[in-house]
Amino acid sequence: MKINQVKAGVILSYLQTALNAVISLVYTPIMLRLLGQSEYGVYTLASSMIAYLGLLNFGLSSSYIRYYSKYKSRDDSRGLAQLNSIFLSVYTVIALIAFAAGLGISFNTEALFGATLTAEELVTTKYLMLILSFNLMMTFFSTVFTAYVGANERFVFQKVLSMGKTVVSPLVTIPVLLLGYRSIGMAVVTTVISLAVDVSNIVYCFRKLNMKFSFRGADFRIILEIASFSVFIAINSIVDQINWQVDKFILGRYQGSTATAVYGVASQINTLYMNVSTSVSSVFTPRVHRLLYAEDSSRQYSLLFTKIGRIQMLLLGLVGSGLILFGRPFIQIWAGRGYEDAYAIMLLLVLPCTIPLIQNLGIEIQRAMNMHRFRTVAYGIMAGVNLCISVPLGKLYGGIGCAAGTSISLLAANGFLMNWYYSAKMGLNIRYFWKEILRMIPAILLASAVGVAITWMFDPKNIFVLALCGVLYSAAYALFCWGLAMNREEKQLVLSFIKKAARR
Repeated sequence: MKINQVKAGVILSYLQTALNAVISLVYTPIMLRLLGQSEYGVYTLASSMIAYLGLLNFGLSSSYIRYYSKYKSRDDSRGLAQLNSIFLSVYTVIALIAFAAGLGISFNTEALFGATLTAEELVTTKYLMLILSFNLMMTFFSTVFTAYVGANERFVFQKVLSMGKTVVSPLVTIPVLLLGYRSIGMAVVTTVISLAVDVSNIVYCFRKLNMKFSFRGADFRIILEIASFSVFIAINSIVDQINWQVDKFILGRYQGSTATAVYGVASQINTLYMNVSTSVSSVFTPRVHRLLYAEDSSRQYSLLFTKIGRIQMLLLGLVGSGLILFGRPFIQIWAGRGYEDAYAIMLLLVLPCTIPLIQNLGIEIQRAMNMHRFRTVAYGIMAGVNLCISVPLGKLYGGIGCAAGTSISLLAANGFLMNWYYSAKMGLNIRYFWKEILRMIPAILLASAVGVAITWMFDPKNIFVLALCGVLYSAAYALFCWGLAMNREEKQLVLSFIKKAARR
């Protein structure tokens, strides 16, 4: 049952990634034109500010899965019920703190952005932050239920629910925008749909998974043990938020809403790119924690790390090279005029983060082994470098300068420090990992050469020609990877998927 859930979860993860990409292609241009560049910049700024409050999670979601696996391996149902009660209590407190902090930020927007935003933009930002703060509060409250579904490896339910949210959100938002409710209407729609998803998870936990709570006898002193494990995850989350959100704050502070909007478009493409990778690794989180208790876990971790890394590289190679080849005309068609700098910003974000994306299963391996402290320190240094570089570069060169600062820090932390740690301290076979990854590069380069020829033969200035170029390049990429890059297991996986799809 669980094996089928994992396989179905991987397939549905990729379907969701594809669905996200398709909907973004259709929905985002409509949304950008209905909102306007200034309003979209305000929405991006407000969202990034509230995203900082997500740091109050303190890495507890990963801690929950770790302790769930521990109690489950002992078949301790009473301990699980008490664990659920403890986490629900903690998340309720965090939810209230997050909402209070959101109120504080929303009522101080003028002090933060009064120098660059207009009076109307400041009012809009205030209301957006209020709505999004309420959304975050409800998300925190339901986190233990979402984590419980994932810990039970009910990936089909999770992915179907997430796909439903992906489809319904734009279908409701577009009419709201057409009625003139603009960014505040978007925030309300986002909150209502998120609330529906949260309620669905709660109902599923009680009715299908028979989730239990027991406050009687619950040892809340375990919070100290959980905190000692989670503290470095929390710090790492803070660092991640700095690296991925601080550029928007810098631009909002020193450049205004327009520059923030341009960066937001590039950031949205980068998020889709990242989802191609994380959609797979997230499915394997429970398995990673179970392997800790298996024999020869170090070897098994190395094999799984490399196996997932190669699959991620196959997909990221296609998307990343495609963005290099066709990203400029794509942004011109997709976002419209005024977003030309988004191409350079996108490449500065996308290319350096490829290394951590093909290795992101290593994050969960670190947490399972309780060896995630070094990553926190490395990323802390990375955040400091990013901040020191991005502020002056952002003032001088806008979004491109901020993205350059992020790019430099990403390469330093992920390209060198983390790979040394994986090999020297965690015992992962990084030499084997990169040997297997580098075997795929010739196929990607040859396909890219064909892609250059395609751009010479066709001038992708409209959506139809661009789509044709994309199809031709994808076909060439698939052929080269099948012949030169993919191993027997990967080919069997693809053939098995095709055969099952054909039978259905």
